[in-house]
Amino acid sequence: MNPKAHEPASLPVPGPDALAQSETLAASLRAEIAATGGWMPFSRFMERALYAPGLGYYSGGARKFGRRGDDGSDFVTAPELSPLFAHTLARPVAEALGASGTRRVMEFGAGTGRLAAGLLAALDALGAAPERYQIVELSGELRERQRATLAAELPDALAARVQWLDVLPERFEGVVIGNEVLDAMPVRLVLRADEPGEGAAGAPAAGWRERGVAVDAATRAFVFEDRPLAAGAPDVIDTLDALDLPGGYLTETHEAARAFTHTVCTMLARGAAFFIDYGFPAGEYYHPQRAEGTLMCHYRHRAHGDPFVWPGLQDITAHVEFSGIHAAGVAAGAELLGYTSQGRFLLNAGITEVLAEIDPSDAARFLPAANAVQKLISESEMGELFKVIAFGRGIDGLDAFARGERSHAL
Repeated sequence: MNPKAHEPASLPVPGPDALAQSETLAASLRAEIAATGGWMPFSRFMERALYAPGLGYYSGGARKFGRRGDDGSDFVTAPELSPLFAHTLARPVAEALGASGTRRVMEFGAGTGRLAAGLLAALDALGAAPERYQIVELSGELRERQRATLAAELPDALAARVQWLDVLPERFEGVVIGNEVLDAMPVRLVLRADEPGEGAAGAPAAGWRERGVAVDAATRAFVFEDRPLAAGAPDVIDTLDALDLPGGYLTETHEAARAFTHTVCTMLARGAAFFIDYGFPAGEYYHPQRAEGTLMCHYRHRAHGDPFVWPGLQDITAHVEFSGIHAAGVAAGAELLGYTSQGRFLLNAGITEVLAEIDPSDAARFLPAANAVQKLISESEMGELFKVIAFGRGIDGLDAFARGERSHAL
């Protein structure tokens, strides 16, 4: 691969070991593309770039979560921003455990382990500590960080309740948590044809094409290449057709996230499942003005739009389309408990009360905590872009959705 073909000038250059790992993954991707006729769906490229064993972004050893680019991290999540996020989330989790009569929590993609540590401590303080806290984590490096975090921040008796799962159980009773998990699921890129008759022989006269990945013969760099959408295209295309979107409109479809949601909600025999992520309902997601999609990459706390930069070393993500998530959960037999903005959810759950537990006269503690809460709930920060959707079985409702509930928008 031409090493300069996809290196935005604003990004710091990785070290030689990281570059070598990335080139190994790139070579594997080029070989797979060649073996499949010179073209790979973008969803497959994204899957490999993020999850290829030992080489992908989430399955390799790259540091991911942190506050600054100079610590080797790429982005910050709500649990890293403030412990008050976990302490507040613990309240609806405790309510769901109590309402369902269950004693287990399962977290997908636990990051550094800070959310798990905060939840366990807060649940214990509320008298609702689970008998088992199970973590589903693909990255061996992150599992070790999680163990270290839990050992450092929790009493031994609480840390001993944590268990890492390699395989999902067929049946689960308790509370499931997925914070910024759905956005890391591979997406398909689809493009509305500009003009009738555009495309290869046999292509439909008009409609949607799929954007995939090819290799430039001269430079060996990855490039986008569009092809007619194959038979058996995702049913979301019918929804897109109904919106009468303009030619040249590029967007994503979310088969993997919907399948994951269906699997989790099928597994959930009793309890609740909370998913927290950035995104929109379909009516906003597929707005005519959002004509270039939502695909985004993160490297050293810099955001950019080139997914071909250093495969395996950067995060590739897309906003979540929550109407499809809702449909997948309900199709699995779960009930929608609520859908709202993160800001409203946290306010309903009592984040201001949690903040009030810090003495305001202790400026060194209170001011940073108040600033973090502002970022979590403000409409101009994370409060509006991030949403919370919850499904349940055997639960009538949750106080965290008592006000500002938006399921009518799904």
